[in-house]
Amino acid sequence: MKQNRGKIVATDNPVVDEESLFKHVTEIIEMRKQRAGSFANREITLMYWEIGKYIGSVLLGNERAEYGKRIVVSLSQQLVEIYGNGFDYTNITRMIKFADIFPDVEILAPLGQQLSWSHFIAILPLKNEEARMYYAQDAIARRLGVRDLRKQIARKAYERREIANVQLSDDSAVPFNVFKDPYLLDVLGLKDNFLEADLEKAILTEMESFILEFGDGCAFVERQKRMTVDGDDRTLDLLFYNRALKRLVAVELKVGKFIPEYKGQMEFYLKWLNKYERREGENEPIGLIMCTKANRGQVELMELDKSGIAVAEYWTVLPPKALLEEKLKTMLNEAQERLERRKLLPKGGIRKQMDLFYESKDGDHWY
Repeated sequence: MKQNRGKIVATDNPVVDEESLFKHVTEIIEMRKQRAGSFANREITLMYWEIGKYIGSVLLGNERAEYGKRIVVSLSQQLVEIYGNGFDYTNITRMIKFADIFPDVEILAPLGQQLSWSHFIAILPLKNEEARMYYAQDAIARRLGVRDLRKQIARKAYERREIANVQLSDDSAVPFNVFKDPYLLDVLGLKDNFLEADLEKAILTEMESFILEFGDGCAFVERQKRMTVDGDDRTLDLLFYNRALKRLVAVELKVGKFIPEYKGQMEFYLKWLNKYERREGENEPIGLIMCTKANRGQVELMELDKSGIAVAEYWTVLPPKALLEEKLKTMLNEAQERLERRKLLPKGGIRKQMDLFYESKDGDHWY
């Protein structure tokens, strides 16, 4: 074998391009490293689950909390001497809780291949099973690190998605689990008395943060999308493509409260996109009108979701945690009451206790 002008030449084999060779070898390395990491994650996760399951079963039925705590303290001290701080009292109690809230190892195993123990620690305090699975699957789908996962939990991404879902009717043309309400745009750094142009510019500047807030699988397509009919031009603020849904998503930004005239404007955009931009194999476009105030009674009366249109508020300032939780709880309750009035569901049919979505407080259990 000899080298000749950047090529590797074998006497009995064809010429091999060095760049292609390097690329292929690195792909093999990265693939195997990823698989090794997934295997290690899975085994560590299952080890912690098995430990927690066993300890929990041994202590099951013992109603003396202080006794259980004393046993775990003693066990953790012995384990730390041999295996280090990863088996201290705090982590052992997490393992017990981990096994308790993920009782089915068949569900846990595939999650453990793609999430680290630190990911699981972030979702353990959540009281609601649906919320835990949402954040776990979201972290996998978007490859979120622990920091970004904690950020999504702190910003109540699951709860805001549920609020948006509750406001959709049974025959809605807007798919479930697509939008949130409200959207938290505090990362844009907008000051008081901003204009729609300022909002659009800020979103374009912080597009990565906006996409993280907007949802998984969305790709930015165009700003100020021009649509011409009979010589008249109209422009849509932002156009996205949702790869999971295989459809265009039109976004219109409004400073101020929702007014009924916005419906006709968005319907025009959607019909134009459906006729001129929709490609073979794609579903019909949907639209999102983002306002500083949603005027939900008007939105409900106009049944916008049946036209493929959703309306959501956006907040440019993130409230303190307690206030954020209270405001979201109020929004959910109001949305449920509107549904009940419309008799889409039996009284209390899908009412959820918002408190169950939030993190458990320290001291809820000895473990």
